[in-house]
Amino acid sequence: MNLTRYAARRLAVGTVQVAAVTGLVFLMTEALPGDAAVVLAGDQPDPARIAQIRAELGLDRPLAERFAAWASGMARGDFGASLVSGRPVAEIMLDALAPTAVLAGLTLLLLIPLSVLLGVAAALREGSLPDRALTAAGAAFYAVPEFALAIVLVAVFGVALAWLPPTGLGGLTAATLVLPVTVLLVRPVCSTGRLIRSTLIDVLAAPYVRHARRLGLGRLAHALPNALAPAVQHLARTVDWLLGGVIVVEAVFVIPGLGSALADAVGQRDLPVLQGLALLFAATTVLVNLLADVAAFRLAPRA
Repeated sequence: MNLTRYAARRLAVGTVQVAAVTGLVFLMTEALPGDAAVVLAGDQPDPARIAQIRAELGLDRPLAERFAAWASGMARGDFGASLVSGRPVAEIMLDALAPTAVLAGLTLLLLIPLSVLLGVAAALREGSLPDRALTAAGAAFYAVPEFALAIVLVAVFGVALAWLPPTGLGGLTAATLVLPVTVLLVRPVCSTGRLIRSTLIDVLAAPYVRHARRLGLGRLAHALPNALAPAVQHLARTVDWLLGGVIVVEAVFVIPGLGSALADAVGQRDLPVLQGLALLFAATTVLVNLLADVAAFRLAPRA
């Protein structure tokens, strides 16, 4: 199978996955207890007032009718309007996208070279101090949840030593990004570096690499593409984890990104915003996995 056919097949599967997630997201958000009418009615809501707000917002319409209206809007690129603020959902997501994109983008930008550098250095010096350090650090940091590491870093570097800003309330600056990016970077660097190390050790022992070395050719240049193929797919799973990690990090460091918008939408039962964000996360996951599969196929073509 050539690359074009493989990419087309994966794109078709991804389109079906997004369509399935669209229906699942709607049903799951509709199953949440309470709704925006209760939130808007205040602390001591009057049942008549709740019913009036529910009718004004269209929440009293049948489920199938609301789903059809929502799905047709999605097909046109219309995410609807917030039940709480009345703002278009697309505008809310666009405003919150920049901080999240900066966090995730900077994390991935640093993750790839650091992981390759650590993995290759450990594999070429198997059993050495860098190799043992990578293995030990990977095991240690995997046992620490993101929120716990974030709180420790804030307490030490943001409060006790006051070296770095503990929150992002003053806007995203280079100093503000250091702690949240560190939290997002630590675990995936260790896991991806260890994966590259173990895969590269196996590939370096392959007959074709030994033959290339006997011919005086660089063994790393022949071994690295095959060693990176599993790492590329692992990076796709890392992006999936990163979407969840960003929500935690934005909550701890008070960064107004997509994670904060999602948490606010859940608390306010703002279903259009919640559905739009969930669909955005799902589509991003499908797209990233598609790109990773295509890249892995290009690095190590399958029969």
